[in-house]
Amino acid sequence: MIKNNTILSTGKKLLATLLLTIFISPLFAVDYSEMSTQELIAIMGYVEKKNVTKFKKELKSRVGTMNPKEKAKYEENLVKLKEK
Repeated sequence: MIKNNTILSTGKKLLATLLLTIFISPLFAVDYSEMSTQELIAIMGYVEKKNVTKFKKELKSRVGTMNPKEKAKYEENLVKLKEK
């Protein structure tokens, strides 16, 4: 009986690990074009170094369409972006 429970427990752990990997993996592939302008502005200064160039490119493409409130917040957060 103990052997069966151990195998079942191991199988559940393996399945949980597999599912976790499947659902977490997309989080590492960042597609900034799918994010709203407000989301991009909010994460300024928190983007990983390896993604900064891609992030800046997407953010720059949005500046022309920002409303005054977004533009003000963007300019306020530019300091954070330059620190990276």
